[in-house]
Amino acid sequence: MKEKNEKTESEKNVKKERNNYSKNSNFQIISKFKSTIWYICGLLEMLFAFRLFLKVFGANPNNAFVQGVYNISGIFLEPFSGIFSSTVGSGAETKAVFEPTVIVAMFVYMVLTYSIIRLIEIYQR
Repeated sequence: MKEKNEKTESEKNVKKERNNYSKNSNFQIISKFKSTIWYICGLLEMLFAFRLFLKVFGANPNNAFVQGVYNISGIFLEPFSGIFSSTVGSGAETKAVFEPTVIVAMFVYMVLTYSIIRLIEIYQR
C-alpha cells in the first residue's frame, strides 16, 4: 500500500513538473512575442524620427537613402495624411519641411503598441 502511495506521489510530481515546464515554455514564447512587437515599434519610431529629421533639415530627396526612408515611412503615414498641413520654409539651398503628421503617427503607433502588449498581458494571466 505504501509503495502504491509513493508511486502516485511520484506521478503527481512528474505531472507538476510537466505542467510547470509547459507554463514556462508558454511564458517564454509570449515574452519573445512581446519583445518582437516592441522591437518592430522601435524600428518604426526610428524610421519616423529619421524622416522628421531629414525633412526638417531639407535633405536631398534625390538621394537613395532619403528616398528609401520617405518611401517606407510613407506607407505607415498614409492613414494620417491630411490631418495637418506641412509647413515649408525655404532656405538658400534647400526646403525645410515640418510634418506634424509624423509626430501624430509616432504617438498613435506607440499607444497602439502599448495597448497590444497590455492586452497580451491580460490574457496571459
